[in-house]
Amino acid sequence: MTIKAVVHQAEEGGYWAEVPALPGCVTQAETLDELRSNLKEAIELWLDAEIPVASPDSSDQILELAL
Repeated sequence: MTIKAVVHQAEEGGYWAEVPALPGCVTQAETLDELRSNLKEAIELWLDAEIPVASPDSSDQILELAL
């Protein structure tokens, strides 16, 4: 699996990164090597998290579209 992360330089030094495909998945580090390691851990934890999924109301409809 390949997941893209956006890496930013922190104003106070070091780096921070976010994973747009995984809302709330962010991490920080002093070096890029440490950031890669932290990103891997953050992504694994995000994917392993048991986030409750709301069920749709009986009046809601779900449409699946192929474009």
